[in-house]
Amino acid sequence: MWKLCALLSAIFAALAAIFGKIGVDGVSSNLATAIRTAVILVLTWGIVIGSGGISQLVAVGSGTWVSLVLSGVATGLSWLFYYKALQLGEASKVAPIDKLSVVFVILFGIVFLHETADAKVLLGGALILAGSLVMLL
Repeated sequence: MWKLCALLSAIFAALAAIFGKIGVDGVSSNLATAIRTAVILVLTWGIVIGSGGISQLVAVGSGTWVSLVLSGVATGLSWLFYYKALQLGEASKVAPIDKLSVVFVILFGIVFLHETADAKVLLGGALILAGSLVMLL
C-alpha cells in the first residue's frame, strides 16, 4: 500500500509543478505559495474533521508538536523557493533539481535517523544525483 501512496504522491507532485508553473505567471511567487498553502490547509483540515481525526489532537505530545512545527517551517520554505524557481525557470528543469531532496533524505536518514542504506538505495541516490547534475549543467 505504501508504494501505491508514494506513486500517487509523485503523480500529484508532478501535477502540482505543472499547475504551479502556470499559476506563477504574472503573480508573485510568494502570493502563489500562500494561495496554494491556504488550499492545502482547508483540504487537509476538512479531511481530518470529516474522518473524525480531530479527537486525536489532544493526544499529540510536545515532541511531536516540535517535530511537526519544524517540518511545517521546512515545507513552507521549500515551497517558497520552489515557486520562485518555477517562476524563474522551466518546470521540466526545476522539478528534477527539486528531486535532489531524495538524495538529502537518504543522507539525513542515515545521519539523523540511523537508517541503513543498502547498495540499491545508494545506487538509486547516486543516479538521482547524476540526473539532477545533468539537468543543472
